[in-house]
Amino acid sequence: MIEPPANALAYIPHIWNRILFPGKAEEKIRVRLFSLLLVILLPGLLLYPCRSFHLLEPDEGRYAQIPKEMVESGNWIVPTLQGEAYLDKPPLMYWLVSLSYKLFGVSEASARLVPALAVHLTILMIYLVGRRSIGERGAFWAAMILSVAPGFLGVARLLLLDGLLTFCVTSSVLCGFEAVRTGRLKLGWWIAAAIFSGLGFLTKGPISEVLLFPPLIAWGWLRTRSSTSPRVGEVVGTVGSDGSGRFLMAPPTRLDFVSPTSPSGGEVKSAPAFGWRNTALFAAIVVAINLPWYIAIYFKEPVFLKHFFWEHNVLRFLKPFDHLEPVWYYVPIFLAGFLPGVILFVPYLRQMLFGGEAAPRSAAGGFWLLSGMWCLFFFSCSGSKLPTYILPAFPPLCLALGEYVSRSKWNTRWQTRGIIGTFAAIIAFVHYIALPWYAFERSPMRDPELVNRYLNDPNVAVVTYPRHAGSVAFYSGRSDLQRVTLKPQDTNRMISESHFRPKTVILFTQTEGLEGFRETLRTAIGSHVQITETAEVAPAKLAGWKEKLAGGPWGLSHIAVLEPPGNPLAAPKESVKR
Repeated sequence: MIEPPANALAYIPHIWNRILFPGKAEEKIRVRLFSLLLVILLPGLLLYPCRSFHLLEPDEGRYAQIPKEMVESGNWIVPTLQGEAYLDKPPLMYWLVSLSYKLFGVSEASARLVPALAVHLTILMIYLVGRRSIGERGAFWAAMILSVAPGFLGVARLLLLDGLLTFCVTSSVLCGFEAVRTGRLKLGWWIAAAIFSGLGFLTKGPISEVLLFPPLIAWGWLRTRSSTSPRVGEVVGTVGSDGSGRFLMAPPTRLDFVSPTSPSGGEVKSAPAFGWRNTALFAAIVVAINLPWYIAIYFKEPVFLKHFFWEHNVLRFLKPFDHLEPVWYYVPIFLAGFLPGVILFVPYLRQMLFGGEAAPRSAAGGFWLLSGMWCLFFFSCSGSKLPTYILPAFPPLCLALGEYVSRSKWNTRWQTRGIIGTFAAIIAFVHYIALPWYAFERSPMRDPELVNRYLNDPNVAVVTYPRHAGSVAFYSGRSDLQRVTLKPQDTNRMISESHFRPKTVILFTQTEGLEGFRETLRTAIGSHVQITETAEVAPAKLAGWKEKLAGGPWGLSHIAVLEPPGNPLAAPKESVKR
C-alpha cells in the first residue's frame, strides 16, 4: 500500500504526482497529414502576406536600420546604429535580417521575414516535437491555440528580438525535455537542446538557459521521490476502488525514475538525468557557438562585456534603470494576449483542482505547465519589464492546454473550432488592415515628401531629439543622424556645435519636444543660434493613458531648422503645418 509522505516537503511531489498529474501520456504520436497541413497553412496565411507596412518606432526602426548598416559597411562584428556602436544585444537577429536583405533586397517585408519564420517554426516545433510527450492530438490543439493567440502571433512576428528568442527557447526546452523525459538521457536531443540554447544566448544573452534548467531540475526533483512516483506493480488503490473488485496496480511507465531498491515510502535524492558531465557538454556547446563572436567584439569594443552582461542582464533584473513596473504588471497582459487560451484555462484549472470528465493529466503536461509558469514568475520578479518578455511562456502553456483539450469534451465540441476560427479572423483583420493603418499613422515617414525636403542635403547635419528615429534613417538612406538626449550636457553640446554649422535640422520625436527646446534655447548661456523654420508633422497629439496605450509617442512631432546669426539666409520663416 502507499505510505503517506515522510515529511512536509515530500507532500509537494505527492500532490504533484498523485493528485495534479497522475495520468499517463497519450501514446498516439503519429503525424496526421491534415493536422500538419493546417499547422502550416493557418499561421502562414496570418504571417507572410502582410509584412509590407511602415516600421513601428522605436524598436522596428532600430532593428531594421542596424542590419542595413551592417550590409552597407560589411562589418558583421560590431552592430552600429547611425554609425555608432550599438552594444545592447548580441548579433544573431542582425545577421539573419542582413542575410534576408542580401537575398530579397532591403525592405520592411525582408526585415520582418525573419521573425515571421521564427514564429512559424515555433508553432511547427510545438506540433512535431510536442506530440512526442503529450500525443499528436494534444500537440495539434496546442499549435492551433498558439496560432491564434494575439499576444504571440501578433507581437512576436514584429521586427523585435523576442520572436527569434522565443523560437530558440521553445526549441531548447522541447529538445531538453525529450532528452530527459524517460529517465535516461538521449544524447541527440540533449545536443539539439544545447544548440538551440546557444543560439538563444547569441540572440539575447543567458535568458535561454535561465528558462530551461530550473523547470528541468524542478520536474526531476518532483519525479524522483519514491513516495510520489509509484513503482511498477505498486498497489495504488483498495479492493473495488475501480468498481471491479480488483486491486489497482501501477502500470509500467517511461516516467518511473525510482530505484526499485528504495524502501517504500522512503525519500530518493533528486538525480536529474543529465548529470554534471552532460551539463558540461551542454555548456561547452553553448560556449562554442558564442565564444568566437564574443572574442571578436571584445577586441573591437572592450566595453561590450560589462555593458551587456552587467548592465543589461544583472542590473536590469536586480536594480532596474528603465521600464520599471509593478509585480502584477504581466497579469492583464497575459490575460489579453493569451486569448483564447485563457478561455480554456478556466475549465482546465477547475478540472485539475476538482476533477471532471477529462482523463488525468500526464506528467509531461505537468512539465509544460511548470515551464510556462516559471517564465511568468521569473519576469514578474524582474524590476525591468516589457510586454514582450513573457512570449516564451506561451508555447509551453499551450502544450499543457492542448493535452487538456485532447482529453476532454473540448476535443469534439464545435465551440472549440469556432473559437479558433473567430480569433483567426480577428488576427487576420488586425494584420491586414488595422496594424498597417496604425503603423502608417505612427510612422515618422507618414509624409515622406515633407521629411525628405529637410534631409535631402547630405551636408546638413540632422539631429533626432530626444529619441532615435531609426525608420527615418531606413527610408531616407541617411545613416548619419545624430541622437541628442534630454540630458543637459547633450543638449548644450548640440547647441554649441550648431554655431559652427550653416544649418542644423532637428527631428523632434516627442510631442512636447519643440516647446521644451525653445525654452532651453532661450535660457542657454552664450547661445545666439535661432530657430528659423518649423514644420508640424505629428498626426495626432496623445497624452497620458492614451499615449501609453498607443505604445509611446507617435512618430515625429515637429521639424525645426537651427541656424547661427551670421548666416545671411537665417531669416525666420513661416511655420509649416501638415
